[in-house]
Amino acid sequence: MRIYLILIYEFFKIGLFAAGGGLATLPFLSALADKYPWLTSEMISQMVALSESTPGPLGINMATYSGYMAGYNTFGSPLLGVTTAFTATASLVAPSFIVIMIVARMLDRYKNSTLVNDAFSGLRPAVAGLIAAAAWSVIGTTLFNFTAASFGEFFCLPEILLFALMFVLTNLKHLKKLHPLVFIVFAAAAGIAIGYTVGW
Repeated sequence: MRIYLILIYEFFKIGLFAAGGGLATLPFLSALADKYPWLTSEMISQMVALSESTPGPLGINMATYSGYMAGYNTFGSPLLGVTTAFTATASLVAPSFIVIMIVARMLDRYKNSTLVNDAFSGLRPAVAGLIAAAAWSVIGTTLFNFTAASFGEFFCLPEILLFALMFVLTNLKHLKKLHPLVFIVFAAAAGIAIGYTVGW
């Protein structure tokens, strides 16, 4: 029962303060990885890759995955993992639902308020900072090994080369017309190939 209360508290908090979309949840998830054994930094980078490659919002997908792993690691049961996944997802969505209901009622009255406009102006740089921190978290986990014993092991060379290749390919003029799904499938296949040949 304790795991459900933890998930409700943690993911309600994330949903309440992670303004700016799914990427803004990453700093909060990184904090969870430091706090609880059922989530790790490596899992977060894998979750980002999977969430960006599958339908649905990033934040929702990551909450569902985190909740499932919390339940599965706690109970050892896939069925109970589904219930904790639902708990985490519902807890993440609840603050947005509540806030939108309140804002919808008050928007007409306060939409021209200087105080409200100033509050939104203050939120924009904070959201940009959260997204930048999230981007660095993903890049740091994926491309660098901060626990490396030597300088040569600090850089994850196969991942860096794949990143550079995808950056070049997605910016070539005649390839920009391709559907994003083509790049997602190519990157996934290349990542799996690297995993099996070089190591995960």
